[in-house]
Amino acid sequence: MNDATEAARKLLAKARFTISVPEPRLLPADGGREIAFAGRSNAGKSSALNLLCAQRGLARTSRTPGRTQHIVVFELDAERRLIDLPGFGYAKVAKSMRAHWEDALPEYLETRASLAGVMLLMDIRHPFKPQDQALIAWCLAAGVPLHVLLSKADKLGRGQASATLHSVNAELKRAGANGHAQLFSALKGDGTQEAWRVIAEWLELE
Repeated sequence: MNDATEAARKLLAKARFTISVPEPRLLPADGGREIAFAGRSNAGKSSALNLLCAQRGLARTSRTPGRTQHIVVFELDAERRLIDLPGFGYAKVAKSMRAHWEDALPEYLETRASLAGVMLLMDIRHPFKPQDQALIAWCLAAGVPLHVLLSKADKLGRGQASATLHSVNAELKRAGANGHAQLFSALKGDGTQEAWRVIAEWLELE
């Protein structure tokens, strides 16, 4: 683990809940640097946040997908934050709520000056669902760097996981996305160092 990666690990361990807001305009002042975590409901976003921050109860996990309906802010220090965006794509969320976030998420990505990058969680067994493709397109249009965590990588054999990783990276390149994918398993703890390395770069810890 290099110095920047270790700095990211230590900084994320200091994460603390700050505020939960229903729309981007209510977020804290747009200064410093922040990283947003996004993904379809049940893709393992909360589990990834808890693992990377080494805090089991930081982000609420639930057996009911779609529980996170607000933008949740976790402060790291005076100038750096993590943003937990609402899980998208869950059928039981009211249509009005889905419509609201279809407008609010692009607004956040396009207007938030402090946004340094988006960590997109995709279940390795079901990558590139329509909502994933929409978020990738929004990031591309807004010029926001993207890093994909292919979650639940432990559910596939090593060969199949590697093949999926290769195909996902090829699709991201074809789409012109500014970023790439990696394997990740919150259950096994795999992929944390690679994720911390990207976080260190985005938060300018190097």
